[in-house]
Amino acid sequence: MANATLQHDLRRPELDLAAVNQTFETADANRLVQWGAQTFGNGLVMSTSFGIQSAVMLHLVTQQIPDIPVIWVDTGYLPAETYRFAEQLTQRLQLNLKVYQSSISPARMEALYGRLWDQQDVEALNRYDQIRKVEPMQRALRELGAIAWLAGLRAGQTDHRKTLERITFQTGIYKLLPILRWTSKDVYQYLTRHDLPYHPLFDEGYVSVGDWHSSRPLTADDADARDTRFKGLKQECGLHLPQTPGEAESLNSSSL
Repeated sequence: MANATLQHDLRRPELDLAAVNQTFETADANRLVQWGAQTFGNGLVMSTSFGIQSAVMLHLVTQQIPDIPVIWVDTGYLPAETYRFAEQLTQRLQLNLKVYQSSISPARMEALYGRLWDQQDVEALNRYDQIRKVEPMQRALRELGAIAWLAGLRAGQTDHRKTLERITFQTGIYKLLPILRWTSKDVYQYLTRHDLPYHPLFDEGYVSVGDWHSSRPLTADDADARDTRFKGLKQECGLHLPQTPGEAESLNSSSL
């Protein structure tokens, strides 16, 4: 029954994604957030990783929807700096924070499967991400009754994200990406204009930060910023990837 809730919700409007994306292709981020609030009401949620530039989306959205549920998937392996940064932004922006974790503790996971991130194997990393990130996020969306999800993805971050539209559909949920077309300069200008902080590890050379064991500072040898994540073995953690073959086919068709 839980999976069925994600797949079908009578509150969910049937949207012509091609038409809606054409309408919002050049609209500013605030307009897309406003439309999301009007269209999905209390079925709209947002997510955050409390990563390098997370203050942008948290500020952008909560200025218009102060009480929106903010989902944070805490893997149990985040750097201490991330936990302090999360506390700082939660207090400053008065976030309606909803923290979700895996039903399997870090110690239990390591006892059963070993240190999955040390196995130099994409399959092991995918198992880690499924346990610690994807399952908790899917549970959060179900329990919060989400029909639409605001996320801070940007096209320049990964190859997959270059293929996305600003409004997509994934696992029975509409996903809205207000800053998809923003550049690093746009992000910097927004942070500066609103006196918002970067993640503290930015000053130590990190351009992307997730778990302590799978993130490192950028070096001159890195061809891409995402090489600093997952030991360069992959770009995505799985939260923003199609979850079924049908979704993957739909995504590929829409990006042609």
